[in-house]
Amino acid sequence: MKKNLQIVFIFFFAVINAQNTANRFFYELTYKPNKDSVKLEKEMMTLDIDQNKSVYQSYEFIALDSLGNVMITESMKNGNMPDTKTLERKKQTKFVHRIFKNYPIQEITYKDQILMDYYSYRENPNLIWKISDEKQKIGIYNTQKATTDFGGRKWTAWFTTEVPFQDGPYKFYGLPGLIVKIEDNEKNYSWELKGNRKIDHIKDTLYMEGFIKQSGLSSSKEITKEKFLEKYEQYKKDPLASMKQLFSQLPAGVELPDNSSITEKMREAEKKMKEELAKNNNSIEIQEKINKRK
Repeated sequence: MKKNLQIVFIFFFAVINAQNTANRFFYELTYKPNKDSVKLEKEMMTLDIDQNKSVYQSYEFIALDSLGNVMITESMKNGNMPDTKTLERKKQTKFVHRIFKNYPIQEITYKDQILMDYYSYRENPNLIWKISDEKQKIGIYNTQKATTDFGGRKWTAWFTTEVPFQDGPYKFYGLPGLIVKIEDNEKNYSWELKGNRKIDHIKDTLYMEGFIKQSGLSSSKEITKEKFLEKYEQYKKDPLASMKQLFSQLPAGVELPDNSSITEKMREAEKKMKEELAKNNNSIEIQEKINKRK
């Protein structure tokens, strides 16, 4: 009897723990950042799924956040300034947005960072899929073809019913299975599933976002999609506007540890950011151009 009770308890807690875990799906994103160039770039993206929701984000962004957590924790423990060069040497991401889908999916929450501030908006993409009889083996999955129009592009997706999630990368969802591959007809953007593993849970807020908010240097606002687009256009014209306002409160002539002035550094940073924004001009949603930190 005692042994049977032990087995029941072990099984019970195993089930409870299993319900608290999530699945992380890894998608390789191949994309063309500049619409006037044929050069393609790649970045690994993730789609974390549990019973209630999913979160899509850059894997490099998650790695940078984890590194920032370690550096700041060590810095506070030892009383030293964080070694920012470690972060600079780390591979950077061009995608800092996070996309949340709550199940059953009615709407999507898109969250992005514009310099120090965080903005989010809600939308329902209302994807209308046309499912064909065409089938294809992609990796280990048997998939079926579907097409849709979204964001000014025509998309072809391959989904599998072998995985019990009706979800996919970015804002794509609504097929009777997990999207294994999806790309637009001009191959500007293409996601392909490369693997998956279990994770403990989905993080609604990453460490650095919480830390910056606690410092009082950042705000978080939910606005309309239209307002977000306006703010992003303003950001492209003057990418360091809020930082200029912040540093204007410092005494004149303040120098950084390398003896350079804040004004010099700001000028260099602004030039670099504007160059990057100009080079990365091929958004996923070409009608609105909202998705990337360029």
